[in-house]
Amino acid sequence: MRTTHDTYANPTDTDVVIVGNGPIGAALSVLIAQHGWRVTVLERRPRPYRLPRATSFDGETARLLAGTGIGPDLGRVTEPANGYQWQTAAGAVLLDIAFTAAGPYGWPDANTMHQPALEELIAARAAALPGITVLRGHEVVKITDGEDRVEVMASTDDDTTRVLSARWVVGCDGANSFVRDHLDVSVTDLGFSYEWLLCDVELRQPREFTPTNVQICDPARPTTVVASGPGRRRWEFMRLPGESAAELNREETAWRLLAPFGVTPDTATLLRSTTYIFQARWADQWRVGHVLLAGDAAHLMPPFAGQGMCSGIRDVVNLAWKLDLVLSGHADESVLDSYTQERRAQAKEAILASVQLGRVICVTDPAAAAERDATVLANRRGRPTGRPEPAKALSGGLLHRRSGAEAADAPAGAVVPQGRVARRGSTGLFDEVVGRGFVLLTTDDPHTLLDEERLSFLAGLGAHVVRLLPPGEASEEHGPAEVIGVVDADGVYGPYLARFGATSLLVRPDYHVFGAASGPDGTAALVDDLRGQLRAAVPAGAPHRAG
Repeated sequence: MRTTHDTYANPTDTDVVIVGNGPIGAALSVLIAQHGWRVTVLERRPRPYRLPRATSFDGETARLLAGTGIGPDLGRVTEPANGYQWQTAAGAVLLDIAFTAAGPYGWPDANTMHQPALEELIAARAAALPGITVLRGHEVVKITDGEDRVEVMASTDDDTTRVLSARWVVGCDGANSFVRDHLDVSVTDLGFSYEWLLCDVELRQPREFTPTNVQICDPARPTTVVASGPGRRRWEFMRLPGESAAELNREETAWRLLAPFGVTPDTATLLRSTTYIFQARWADQWRVGHVLLAGDAAHLMPPFAGQGMCSGIRDVVNLAWKLDLVLSGHADESVLDSYTQERRAQAKEAILASVQLGRVICVTDPAAAAERDATVLANRRGRPTGRPEPAKALSGGLLHRRSGAEAADAPAGAVVPQGRVARRGSTGLFDEVVGRGFVLLTTDDPHTLLDEERLSFLAGLGAHVVRLLPPGEASEEHGPAEVIGVVDADGVYGPYLARFGATSLLVRPDYHVFGAASGPDGTAALVDDLRGQLRAAVPAGAPHRAG
């Protein structure tokens, strides 16, 4: 086997190597390349995987995906879900959550999708960016981490090996991750797993399903019924005690189980039927040296809360802006330790919640199911239809912490909502009108809050300095950090600031609030704290972005 080594004029062949080109790895490649860095993606499959795994994502994740540049096209491959119910075998409603098409983050609360179509959107976006190279048929077999670079060896389909050097490597290579195994990190496994038959169908005629998604808590056969994008639906049936996997994983079994739902060879095409076993586990460390983990390589969870792919997208959005700051010299690499701290805690919470739901759903003992139903129905009596929970706040990490009695009311770590704002005669969602990245949002004139040196620091980070204006007032946009004047068209941001007694809000590029403050002293302290936590002095000879 011959070995080739690609060499370039730059100290490394590429800035970041991403192992795995599923939706998580592909999204990360776009997010990094949008900052101007060179990204090489190594994917062992010679061709894209054409079958869906995930079927939906929430409104926060839609907002994050829009940040890759595919927002205008998301509507072509998704449909909003109208609700999610848990039902007893007799049809009584145990849980009822209503979804809206206008959620708090500017997108529908729940978006059903055909995953390959979503991946095509991300791939098209990646192909349009000059900094991304995707190498298919490249299976990573060795990673060597040095002081200033990482070398990655991959075997190729033509019986050669290729060695690439990078400053950082991110493993987005799924549940059976080579990168995770290479890091030899410990894994916490909750030992909660069941086998289910998954049936993807395409309906021959349009049918309306209300609610869109249903969990049937029937001890005779726990069943999941969900939408999976325009014209497609998924049924999942749990393998029962004493039932063999071979017996369940047969096409005739799939049609037999689908028939009570009016799904037959005459009404639908069975796109796929296969069994799978879900797991509940997370890697205990997501960064070792210059190598990191994201997505299923870092965590796996039961499907009942629909947070698997969503968690992976949150991983890479959290990671991308921190890698950008480190690569550009605007932050010390120790800032990447906050990635594990922040995202592992959130993923663990999602896994535990999914397991809790699974323990309710995966009940096959009739007596236990009857007791469960009676208890849940008694507790639910008189309660109206529920709403989705807000996006999970960060519990620690790169955040501004106020002291004393103020700390309990501080929004640090929360995901800021998104409404429409008006600027220069046009109105749109805040992210689209203002732009993405760090945002300092204030009701005051920023030039009365911050001196030129602090405004220059924000400008160096590419931050957007935004002033909320009363209706009809013209904005004055000038200075080292251009001040963007917007009118709060939906009345989202003024009340949000007032709720915390704040006049200024500093928001991270992943839409989590870094911190809130009031007045010149508080706002200056907020900016100074960010700079201190980033250790933002740019070292001599700091690298520059490609292009």
